[in-house]
Amino acid sequence: MTTADRLLTRPHLLATGGLTAVRRQPLLVVLVAMVLVFQLTTGSFLEPANLSGIATDAATLAIVAVPLALLVISGYLDLSVGSTLALGGLVAGWLAGQHHQSPAVALLGALAAGALVGAVNGILCCYFGLSAFIVTLGMLTAVRGLAQQLFPLPLSGFGSGFAWIGGARIAGIATPVVIAALVLAAGALFLALTPTGRHVFAIGVNREAAHLSGIHVRRTPFALFVVTGVAAALAGAVKASVLDSVVAGTSGSGFELAVLTAVLVGGVALTGGTGSILGVLLGVLFLGALQNGLTLLNVPTFWQQMAQGVALVAGAALAYFAPRTGR
Repeated sequence: MTTADRLLTRPHLLATGGLTAVRRQPLLVVLVAMVLVFQLTTGSFLEPANLSGIATDAATLAIVAVPLALLVISGYLDLSVGSTLALGGLVAGWLAGQHHQSPAVALLGALAAGALVGAVNGILCCYFGLSAFIVTLGMLTAVRGLAQQLFPLPLSGFGSGFAWIGGARIAGIATPVVIAALVLAAGALFLALTPTGRHVFAIGVNREAAHLSGIHVRRTPFALFVVTGVAAALAGAVKASVLDSVVAGTSGSGFELAVLTAVLVGGVALTGGTGSILGVLLGVLFLGALQNGLTLLNVPTFWQQMAQGVALVAGAALAYFAPRTGR
């Protein structure tokens, strides 16, 4: 191929690749347009301090959105993540504040509580065949009630050591953002490089066919339930560290809706078998940018809630229509 041919072909390939990326991730265009609108209307949206705030606020969402997306891709669902987040924060705060345990012990206690909730969900859904929607909806209420029974009073004052989890900076980047980045990277590598990652898609597409192919159609989703519970508890510990307080009745309230919205808006099909970590990242950034921009514009809270509900419906529509328009 001549030099002239290369010069003509390369832009064509770049343009084609760009159009393919946009078609596969239509949310990218929406996100860019929304950012531009918020910048023009507020004049401060793209300031470094504001962008850093968006990233920090969205970090807990990303930590849970990644494993939840994998779970949804495999054909299951977990609506109890908000309550598990509250329980994880309460256990970590209780160990760090009232029992003066080290941050590592407090964090391990929170993760163990999350793993227990995830294991109960996984056993009932994967091994007993109960509906994930009904089981996790019930666990949403049950875990919240358990948290309120165990910790009827608000917890606060967890110490400077525990505050490091959510307040420190690593290479100038807030710790929650670093944790979220590691979770996103781990999720992407898991899907792209491991056989189990490919099995997650196969189970979501056709569980019976996956079983006949020798795939562990119970063990794999069970593990994802446990990981989702652990991630929710980790997010709860991070949030408790940032706020230096946690309340059983309100912590994580509505979080399950927010994280599910991020997953669906990011292109993960609720019916399973479709999705990507890049899409989940875009979904998380979309919600974070939306909430922050509306706050900067002094939009009332009830309008923000309506916007999040509309985003959830739009995400379901994108997950349904995008695969068809890409054919």
